[in-house]
Amino acid sequence: MQRRTFIKAFALSASVISMGLAFSAQAADTIKVGIMHSLSGTMAISETPLKDVALMTIADINAKGGVLGKQLEPVVVDPASNWPLFAEKARQLLSQDKAAVVFGCWTSVSRKSVLPVFEELNGLLFYPVQYEGEEMSPNVFYTGAAPNQQAIPAVEYLMSEDGGAAKRYFLLGTDYVYPRTTNKILRAFLHSKGVQDKDIEEVYTPFGYSDYQTIVSNIKKFSAGGKTAVISTINGDSNVPFYKELANQGLKATDVPVVAFSVGEEELRGIDTKPLVGNLAAWNYFESVDNATNKQFVAEWKAYAKAHKLPNADTVVTNDPMEATYVGIHMWAQAVEKAGTTDVDKVRAAMAGQTFKAPSGFTLTMDATNHHLHKPVMIGEIEGNGQFNVVWQTEGPVRAQPWSPFIAGNDKKSDEPVKTASN
Repeated sequence: MQRRTFIKAFALSASVISMGLAFSAQAADTIKVGIMHSLSGTMAISETPLKDVALMTIADINAKGGVLGKQLEPVVVDPASNWPLFAEKARQLLSQDKAAVVFGCWTSVSRKSVLPVFEELNGLLFYPVQYEGEEMSPNVFYTGAAPNQQAIPAVEYLMSEDGGAAKRYFLLGTDYVYPRTTNKILRAFLHSKGVQDKDIEEVYTPFGYSDYQTIVSNIKKFSAGGKTAVISTINGDSNVPFYKELANQGLKATDVPVVAFSVGEEELRGIDTKPLVGNLAAWNYFESVDNATNKQFVAEWKAYAKAHKLPNADTVVTNDPMEATYVGIHMWAQAVEKAGTTDVDKVRAAMAGQTFKAPSGFTLTMDATNHHLHKPVMIGEIEGNGQFNVVWQTEGPVRAQPWSPFIAGNDKKSDEPVKTASN
């Protein structure tokens, strides 16, 4: 009896081992790709489309043969707009799921939450959203805009005759690192242009804030002191009640223009934009740009949304962080093919100088020194249909300045390369 039990146990054990080896072999046939975006909470309005466009891009790459002859296997996690949870999910993706790369985060507080994890475990993060700069990591590729690729050109435009020649500036943002650091840079920039502190107002609200009645009233009072513009770094679903309150109080772009750095086509979807016509956003891409590459990108996205029955699939839009996600995934895939491996150190080296013809209509280049994309800068006016009319843009891509010259001490950092273990 004991011998028979032993034989059965041995056979069962051998079967389990065999199944395990088969599973490992199967797992090795795919390359796991982490997607880490808030699908719930205050940032879900902005981040859910990035998850979906990442899945679309991965499916497209897989349909064309994958990477290194292997299919990409997306692993989606939801940190739920909970900043400490981002770090936990990042560790899960790298340690448990063995993701070769992660595409994710929106807010800078989420990025700063995960950064120590990626550096500790030598993971690779592609960050697709405009941010405040003041950071360069060997474990991050920044495919969104640095301040000189968005915030500074936007304020220069507001100062110009075409932009309304504003003299006073109301800086309104969500209370966290990106708006506060961006506004620190902008205040110093405005000082350099002769604008005094009495002509600068700075106000912050919590994530998820919705009662903008008093703030909009204060904007109207502030504007009585001279030609005023609002610079908005509000993030997430708070943008909806803010823009609704502007309309409620009849504050039009012809009176006080608002330029936003975190409002795109997706945030405007579902809002009556007719009262907001003429307000501005500064990005590196708009859905409305007219070129063949963008037409293909938009068509592919709309077809994907319908095929996968995404919510309100008939009205889906593209936006800047979605384009940055799309570009980042393709660039990473190109770098893996060039390196011949998903090894982080080798892929990092292969990313230097990668180029990609982007839906913006420009060929973007990954800077070999600072891990940021060279990007065009565009300023668009809100139209009645929720799209943007591009009223100003740079002639070509602009090299990022991660270390803003408007913050003291950064002049010595401006051309420093990203520090890696090898340098």
